[in-house]
Amino acid sequence: MSVTVRVPAKVNVQLAVGSARPDGFHDLANVFLAVSLYDEVTVSPASSLTITCSGPDAGQVPLDRTNLAARAAELLAARHGLSPDVHIHIAKDIPVAGGMAGGSADGAAALLACDTLWSLRSTRAELLSICAELGSDVPFSLVGGAALGTGRGERLTELEVGGEFHWVFAVADGGLSTPAVYGEFDRLTEGLAAPAPAASPALLDALRTGDAPSLAGALANDLQPAALSLRPSLADTLQTGTSAGALAALVSGSGPTTAFLTKDEESAGSVAAALLASGTCREARVASSPTAGARVVGA
Repeated sequence: MSVTVRVPAKVNVQLAVGSARPDGFHDLANVFLAVSLYDEVTVSPASSLTITCSGPDAGQVPLDRTNLAARAAELLAARHGLSPDVHIHIAKDIPVAGGMAGGSADGAAALLACDTLWSLRSTRAELLSICAELGSDVPFSLVGGAALGTGRGERLTELEVGGEFHWVFAVADGGLSTPAVYGEFDRLTEGLAAPAPAASPALLDALRTGDAPSLAGALANDLQPAALSLRPSLADTLQTGTSAGALAALVSGSGPTTAFLTKDEESAGSVAAALLASGTCREARVASSPTAGARVVGA
């Protein structure tokens, strides 16, 4: 028997970052949207815990115990006195190290898949507790849809979305380390008084009403200056997308993937074509939001 779970990528339509905390994390107001780019994670019984990966950039995915999918299996097994003897296969389609929570998505998917395979029937609260232990973005990967993440991003309040939003994601060559981007954020903001992070009422209203132009005017990412400092070439990508007709552009999370909000699906196709033709990115992916979180699609 095997269990397959499909899990989406995310885009941060707002990422407000506070000062560094004593534990090294930052308080956040992180508005997540799940988007229609997916990984699929399949788990099956095995003699020991092993991981394989296929798909674009599979060679960049760690196949040892540092992979969040492996850690998810280990944490769930430990809670129930089990051995995490499973083979985990990741069919990778979310950009790797791109600020779209691909690793976190795999952790959430493996957790749900193992829970199903082992017939544990864990509650949503139990699964979310393990997700929060795995990482700040992992709970949202399980939940999907739209949510406000507070604390370090792991405490979620689900949000209402009144329509469909259309996006283009420009995938850059190489990744950006999330810790490195936060480190650069700390350097750039050193000595500045950081306000307490809070969700934008205008942005929440735009989501609730499904108003893409209003959402475009409210998009914000406090990590964007740090990502641009580490990867200045991203500025050209952002400019190319907006010149091609995107309503707005921003770095997705810690980058280096850049996100472009468009008025409709047809416009998304035009923006994607312009980005590819410009040579400022390696790949341009069209997607929509919101979409469901981790879901069992085969058992």
